[in-house]
Amino acid sequence: MELLQITDTHLFAGKNTDLLGIAPWHSCRAVVDAILEDERACEASRRDLILATGDLSQDHSGASYRHFTALMSELAPPVFWLPGNHDDAPLMQAELDRAGISNAKHLLCGQWQILLLDTQIPGETHGELSDSQLALLEQVIEHYPERHLLVAVHHQAVPVGCAWLDQHNLRNADALRALLTRHQVGHDGVSRVVLSGHVHQGFDQTHHGVRYLASPSTCLQFKPLSDDFALDSMAPGWRAISLYPDGRLSTQVWRLPPDAFVPDFSAKGY
Repeated sequence: MELLQITDTHLFAGKNTDLLGIAPWHSCRAVVDAILEDERACEASRRDLILATGDLSQDHSGASYRHFTALMSELAPPVFWLPGNHDDAPLMQAELDRAGISNAKHLLCGQWQILLLDTQIPGETHGELSDSQLALLEQVIEHYPERHLLVAVHHQAVPVGCAWLDQHNLRNADALRALLTRHQVGHDGVSRVVLSGHVHQGFDQTHHGVRYLASPSTCLQFKPLSDDFALDSMAPGWRAISLYPDGRLSTQVWRLPPDAFVPDFSAKGY
């Protein structure tokens, strides 16, 4: 399986509307163009699906979600999505439904299963998994114990080393981690991966046998290992993931050329 993760597009109704020095529609447009160019250059390149892991809109407008669906339609693979803390989840679902984008949250992909979990708490920056979402996770693991598992969430489930970001994490991540660890017993050959957005930076660490990945935004980047809010000079990007039947996962973060989009480094927040 060949996947793309597109995350934290932060689109506005206006294509030229600026977010701390970057117009998110234009940077996302450039990301889509770069992916299409790469696929034209590598004729064997094939994408099976796109995981959109939240914060697709910045202004809660229907037009912002329509911009997203229009851009993703150019990439062709089916898109599967979950909301982030900046999204209006009911409006998001209505607009994506109208565009024919699936609301499926559990995907069976060969020897893998992919589960998209909702960590949004309306009105809050941090996230949490409800009891029903945790029960769903346990259910799919128990039903398919031999399948490798990729869990997609918006909020990070392990600290990324940015104090200001890590206070806005997945608050009950310990419940997620405990559940994954408990079900790993007796299934040493089964891979477990947690993929998130939210942190606007690349991240790849393994904790207790579970691999945790996060990916750059298609617009602003947050500076790694920063105690206070800080923007990074790294360019907008996306993540490509290959899932193999034996549980191996290979992945690479791709970015636009340096200085393609430069933010306002004097910004103190957003």
